[in-house]
Amino acid sequence: MKAMIFAAGLGTRLRPLTDRVPKALAPVAGRPLLEHVIRRLARAGFNDLVVNIHHRGEQIIDYLAGHDFPGTTIRISDERDMLLDTGGALLKARPLLDDGEPFLIHNVDILSDIDLADFYRRHRASGADASLLVSPRQTSRYLLFDDSLRLRGWTNRTTGEVLPPGIRPADYRPLAFGGIHVFSPALFRRMEAGGWQGRFSIIPFYLSACGETTIRGVEANGIHWYDVGKIDTLRQAEAWLTHEGGADAP
Repeated sequence: MKAMIFAAGLGTRLRPLTDRVPKALAPVAGRPLLEHVIRRLARAGFNDLVVNIHHRGEQIIDYLAGHDFPGTTIRISDERDMLLDTGGALLKARPLLDDGEPFLIHNVDILSDIDLADFYRRHRASGADASLLVSPRQTSRYLLFDDSLRLRGWTNRTTGEVLPPGIRPADYRPLAFGGIHVFSPALFRRMEAGGWQGRFSIIPFYLSACGETTIRGVEANGIHWYDVGKIDTLRQAEAWLTHEGGADAP
């Protein structure tokens, strides 16, 4: 099975740590974030991986060249010339990903103990075009879902902004995106038809497509989940990995 790891971010929230290394190589419990994610994907059966790079990307290339992940093929999608954001990154990596089968996408700064293989199987069984890991955690920005957990919109509770314009957030269930999703290649054709190109985020694309395609939420219940994009949450994830059984085996 194929998966893409978004590892090209600037890691500004992790400064000064990322002044010297890319976010993907920030150490957590003695290992880089990227290694934790690769090992979890590989254990779940994702053995064909694509990693995108930008900030200090040569360090990621050197790291992967110097480390062996048996049974796993890892290829690079190089964005060192231009950071493309999540949607643009997918489009650039399409030749490495699009074999007609759905593939999983995993942010490098997300650590969790979700059953990734089951998450993927549930997507395949659902017939959805994309499945997004979501939860009711506190944040300012929420995706809006109907009673069947089909994506219908988005809101920023701080600014009052909503998408699509005119949608009533009170009519829907607000859930926060968890940085893990499964993407079916048919959505690439919708990207092309909609003129999506260059640098763009995947969430606005999902919102543009959700009226005519099935973008569904999969709620995360009873799992550990950490956004390790900030120093304080990095330390929380480190404590979990070290002391609560989350550490990866070699």
